[in-house]
Amino acid sequence: MRRNVLFLAIVLAALAGVRTAAAEPDELKPFAFLVGEWPASGSGQPGSGTGTSVFRRDLQDRVILRTSFADYPAANGKPASRHDDVMVLYAEPGKGARADYYDSEGHVIRYAVTSPAPGQAVFVSDAGAGPRFRLTYKLEGDVLQGEFAMAPPSSPDAFQKYLAWDAHKKK
Repeated sequence: MRRNVLFLAIVLAALAGVRTAAAEPDELKPFAFLVGEWPASGSGQPGSGTGTSVFRRDLQDRVILRTSFADYPAANGKPASRHDDVMVLYAEPGKGARADYYDSEGHVIRYAVTSPAPGQAVFVSDAGAGPRFRLTYKLEGDVLQGEFAMAPPSSPDAFQKYLAWDAHKKK
């Protein structure tokens, strides 16, 4: 009988630990406003285009996964093109929220992520030998405003807008 009680106690403790391990990290809670499907249109240096970003919780709520695409029609002598990317937003112990970005052009960007106010997310890459990148989201009413900016290595805080877009959450 004691053996059965001990075994049951061990199993229940293990199950409780599994549920605790699967809880959403506190560092990701400020970014919950991003979760959903966001069709968008915008413009910038690549031209005007349309696309969609989908943010969803994944890995038992341990990450927020963003998949995104943008279609650019042929214009000004440039052929039509498509851009695809994926980004994983996660909590890194001792460092807060981080994100890793990969795209169809071979770019890899590692971001530190902050939420300066409710409904805002700012992704900033580390300064280094190459350009520095900043991706910003701001929820204004039912519009998610996005901006991607770059700064040269010689002036790592002199960000210049490269793309901007507005997205509306799909119901």
